Amino acid sequence: MCELKHENIVPFFGICSEPPNICLIIQYCRKGSLKDVLRNSDIELDWIFKLSFAYDIVNGMLFLHKSPLNSHGNLKPSNCLVDSRMQVKLSGFGLWELKHGRKSRSKSEKNTDYSELYWTAPELLRLEEPSAHGTQKGDVYSFAILMRELIYNNQCGPFEDLNKEADEIINRIKDPTAAVPLRPKLSKEKCSDKVVAMLRNCWDESPEKRPTFSYVKRILREANPEGHMSILDSMVNKLEKYANHLEEVVEERTTQLLSEKKKIDKLLSTMLPSFIGEQLIAGRSVEPEHFDSVTIFFSDIVGFTKLCSLSTPLQVVGLLNDLYSLFDNIIKTYDVYKVETIGDAYMVASGLPLRNGIRHVEEIATMSLCFLNAMINFKIGHMPEEKLKLRIGLHTGPVVAGVVGITMPRYCLFGDTVNMASRMESNSLPLRIHVSQTTASALMSIGGYDLQERGTIKVKGKGEQTTYWLKGKTGLAISLPEFNEENEFQKPAGELLLTKDPQEKNTEST
Repeated sequence: MCELKHENIVPFFGICSEPPNICLIIQYCRKGSLKDVLRNSDIELDWIFKLSFAYDIVNGMLFLHKSPLNSHGNLKPSNCLVDSRMQVKLSGFGLWELKHGRKSRSKSEKNTDYSELYWTAPELLRLEEPSAHGTQKGDVYSFAILMRELIYNNQCGPFEDLNKEADEIINRIKDPTAAVPLRPKLSKEKCSDKVVAMLRNCWDESPEKRPTFSYVKRILREANPEGHMSILDSMVNKLEKYANHLEEVVEERTTQLLSEKKKIDKLLSTMLPSFIGEQLIAGRSVEPEHFDSVTIFFSDIVGFTKLCSLSTPLQVVGLLNDLYSLFDNIIKTYDVYKVETIGDAYMVASGLPLRNGIRHVEEIATMSLCFLNAMINFKIGHMPEEKLKLRIGLHTGPVVAGVVGITMPRYCLFGDTVNMASRMESNSLPLRIHVSQTTASALMSIGGYDLQERGTIKVKGKGEQTTYWLKGKTGLAISLPEFNEENEFQKPAGELLLTKDPQEKNTEST
């Protein structure tokens, strides 16, 4: 017994023969027996675990059948121990004479536990004094009953579905006159056809028809599509697959993360200048910055108050969304920065947050002409017969720019230049671009722009100011609204200047 060494055999180290502690000394298996594992409802065994357990048992039985012992004779779940690596090691064989003082099993003793005979072959049950060492064919039968119990994860033995007493079950198993020998039920849903056929051959009533463990081992290997019969090999294989899959998942998630980061950066860049957004994300404060010369654009819708009174709130929102989406697409082609929109007011600046020399005047002027061109074909969704009229004002000068607020911070412009640009817009006329003296002078120095002096007007807070109309640009082949001198005598800013009254279609426009 001490010389039997195999990875699926529990090592026997010796005995303690000193009363009262007479005992066998064997390797300790941390997980207990296979019976304990099956009866532990917290442990859910998958197919690879079941196959691995069965494969370990078969390997151990092959070793015993080739050893001097020749057979096991007492194979059942309680004699299949499980170590800390979830490897099955066989025990309960040999030393029968030492443990029981005789060479055979006596069934004449009282208080016999018949449930411990479920795994004994019927030909051995019929013997009055069966051999304690059993037979190799009897071991094959025992394995088939144990394997069926393992496949179905039976917690109360292989015949628990019969609901009969153990002695009655044993009497039916060893009854030679039974037309159909009693065996546990098998279903192809739990395992493959080959495994079902193999188990039925293993518990055949005739011992000669039962296969050897070499055949059983081959069938079990074929039953595992991956060819890994060891739990350790299976776990290593799963870890390799998991690692490879994890790399793919990490790469995919990284790509998604970068994509989402780009979306966030893009959204942030629409609210704040990119370099300012980076500073805020980094937790750094943004200091206000002075710009010597920038050009500011203001526009609003003529008669917007009256238009709102004739529209529902949803229609107003739809109108502004259509209009400002159109404007946003136009400014993409120019070196300008959209500062904000408040109601019908649209504010754009050039020359900040990145300085561009004197080009800011030209960028804003050309952009303004494109805005007027867009008004020619723009349709009001809920008033398709009406024409929307835009009023535009430009001014050039110094400003201070900085981020204001912590919650929803805004990039704001401060200085007299902002006020003057707003005054240019409020004193403008429908479908006209009203520019200040400084803006006009810069455009004249650049050249190529069609400017007409409007004359001297009174600007609130500034007194008398000479202003100009921007009428076009040389080489800019776009259509512009007709420039009529009589527009000078239109009603002041803020009056309704729609072409027709939506409620009185036959009345003339004001």
